[in-house]
Amino acid sequence: MSKDKEKEKHHHRHEHHLRRCCGCLATCLLTLILIVAATSLIIYLALRPSKPSFYLQDLQLRRPITVGDPSLSASAQVTLASRNPNARVGVFYERLDVFVTYRDEPVTAPVSLPPQYQGHRDVTVWSPVLSADRAPVAGYVADAMRQDVEAGFVSLQVKVDGRIKWKVGSWVSGSYHLFVSCPAVLTAGFPGFGGAGGGNATLSALKFAQPTGCSVEV
Repeated sequence: MSKDKEKEKHHHRHEHHLRRCCGCLATCLLTLILIVAATSLIIYLALRPSKPSFYLQDLQLRRPITVGDPSLSASAQVTLASRNPNARVGVFYERLDVFVTYRDEPVTAPVSLPPQYQGHRDVTVWSPVLSADRAPVAGYVADAMRQDVEAGFVSLQVKVDGRIKWKVGSWVSGSYHLFVSCPAVLTAGFPGFGGAGGGNATLSALKFAQPTGCSVEV
């Protein structure tokens, strides 16, 4: 009987010791997490990184914009530049999807740019090709595009949707949502329609008006 009691006492002592060890480990992990979070917050508040600046430098049509019923077809190469204004903070572009909209409706498929790191006050330039082949659009959008084509003045938006991280030394922040919108105005000296009876409207002389700054949200 005494041996059984001794075993039971030893077993309880072992369980108590194990619970204490687990509790200490959990406390240490929680403390470490809080220290890392507090350090990250202090670094972020101390540096207050400024959001990158974006500029649409060029948009060249590779084939004419074609307005169907109701659809849009086009292919364009855009030149998009980004500048990191921070002197001590780098920018990780985790994901960047570029596409074109007309009257808030996407008219090209999104193109994903490769992940990239941007150093202090560096400038990065991308030149993706954005295309659409008979992309379905609302009837009023097709009608509006026809009118703009006839007038020789088309206002588009080049947009970027992605995720970025800030980097200071070896410290890297969490992921932030990035949204960029760049106005792209195309004008033509000789607007007109192609096709008989007004079936399909095309315009081959559209040219990018001028480089523009972009609105950036982080």
